[in-house]
Amino acid sequence: MHRIPVVFVLLVLVATTGCTPHNSADSTAKTGEMLKRTGDEIVVCGQMFHTGTRVITWMDSGGYDAYRVERRFAAIDQSDWDNTKQSVKGFTTPNRYSQRKVSLTDEQQQQVRGGGWPLSLLQAKVDQFVLHYDVCGTSRQCFNILHDHRDLSVHFLLDADGTIYQTLDLKERAWHATIANDRSIGIEIANIGAYPVNDKTDPLGNWYRKTPDGKIRLMIPASLGGNKWLHTPDFVGYPDRQELIVGEIQGTKLKQYDLTPEQYASLAKLTATLCTVFPKIKLDYPKDENGKLIPHVLSEQQFAKYTGVLGHYHISKGKTDPGPAMQWDRLMGKARKLMNAK
Repeated sequence: MHRIPVVFVLLVLVATTGCTPHNSADSTAKTGEMLKRTGDEIVVCGQMFHTGTRVITWMDSGGYDAYRVERRFAAIDQSDWDNTKQSVKGFTTPNRYSQRKVSLTDEQQQQVRGGGWPLSLLQAKVDQFVLHYDVCGTSRQCFNILHDHRDLSVHFLLDADGTIYQTLDLKERAWHATIANDRSIGIEIANIGAYPVNDKTDPLGNWYRKTPDGKIRLMIPASLGGNKWLHTPDFVGYPDRQELIVGEIQGTKLKQYDLTPEQYASLAKLTATLCTVFPKIKLDYPKDENGKLIPHVLSEQQFAKYTGVLGHYHISKGKTDPGPAMQWDRLMGKARKLMNAK
C-alpha cells in the first residue's frame, strides 16, 4: 500500500483547517510571553473586556478577593474558616457566593458547576445591573463589612476616586440583592448613604465639611484612614452637586450628598460595558406610565419582567440605595454616548 508522506498530510491540514500543527491559538505568540493588560479590563467567564476606566480585579495587587475563605482584615492566624465560625455570628458557609441557577436545565447545571460558563449562556441569563450605596464610604471598608462580617459579596466596588474593584468573575452568583442575585450583576458605590430629613444624628456631617472657599468637600474620617486607602494619591473629593439632595424613596423623604464626578464617569463606562457585553441589560431604569423614575420597590410582576439598570430599593422594600441623589438620566445619557461612539 502506498503511504502518503506525513509532511504532505500536515500541509493539507494547515491549508484546509487553518490550524497550525501545534494547535496554537496565536502562531505569533512566543512560549512564556506575557499577555499585557491595560488595567481597564473586567472579567466575564474568564474573558477580559475593556471599560475605558481603571479596574482593579481580585487577581491584582491591592484588589479585593471574594473567592478567599479567610477574612481579609482579621489577624492572619485568626482569619481561617474555623476561627471565623467561632468569632463571627451568623456565618454558615465559608463561601460568600454561589452558582447561578437561573432557569438552567439539568444538563446546563452539570456543565457550569465546575466553573465553565460559556459566555453565550451567561449572556442569555443575566439581564439586570443593581446599584447600591455601601453606607461605608470607602470600598476598603465595604469589602471589610461584606466579606469579614456579613458573609456577603458583590461583583464590583466603586470607590470615591472612581476606581472600580472587581471581586468575582461575573459568572458567579454574588450575594448582594436577594431575589435578584441569580439574574443580576451588583455594584456597591462608596457613599455614606441617605437619611431621613429629620434625622438629628447628622451622620453626613462626619463625612462632608464646608471648606474656607465655601465648597462642600468629602472628608473620609481618620478612623477609616482618611484618603490613605484610595488608589488615587492626594485625591480631593467633592459631591457632583454641592447642595444636599432631598428626595422621596419608599415613601420617606431622605437627604443625601451626591456621588463624586469621578464616580459618575467610571460608573457610566462600566454601565456601557455591561450593557454591551450583556445585551439583555437594557440601558434604562424603572419608569412609571409617565416616564418618571419609580422611587419604590417594584411589584412582583414588574420585577419579573424588568430588564435593565435598577436600584436596590426597586428590589427590596426595606432598602433606599442608591438614594435620591442618583442622577439616573445623567448616568444613562453618558453610557448611551459611549455605546453610540463605537
